[in-house]
Amino acid sequence: MSISSRFAVGIHILTLIEFNKDGVNSSEFLAESVNTNPALIRKIIGMLKKAGLVEVHPGIAGTKLAKKLSDITLLDVYKAVNVVQDNELFSIHESPNPKCPVGRNIQDAIIPVLSTAQLALEKVLKNVTIEDIVNDIMEKENVK
Repeated sequence: MSISSRFAVGIHILTLIEFNKDGVNSSEFLAESVNTNPALIRKIIGMLKKAGLVEVHPGIAGTKLAKKLSDITLLDVYKAVNVVQDNELFSIHESPNPKCPVGRNIQDAIIPVLSTAQLALEKVLKNVTIEDIVNDIMEKENVK
């Protein structure tokens, strides 16, 4: 299993909005870049709006950033698009056999490790902003 692609698509959307800040960021325009259906884009934009990351106005085509690029972290996007529930990045099977020494102890043995791993992931995501992503893409494009 992998983390939902909504996360990468959310980052893509926010980054493209910045690149096209003087244009109209319709769901059709964004979907063309992501190479997906505009309905999926609208769903993810709704999640980003609910999290306060974008602005959408009824009757007006386009989406705009609701915050400065430097104020939007990848952790904000991760949480906005409901990649996983809080503290549930790793699923643990719920009913191991209590008659088995491994079954009896596996959850207590791995839950602290998996919790630490999730915290490490979230720490990394918290330290990268959409501005960092935009700058990286701009640097790559200038090289070409």
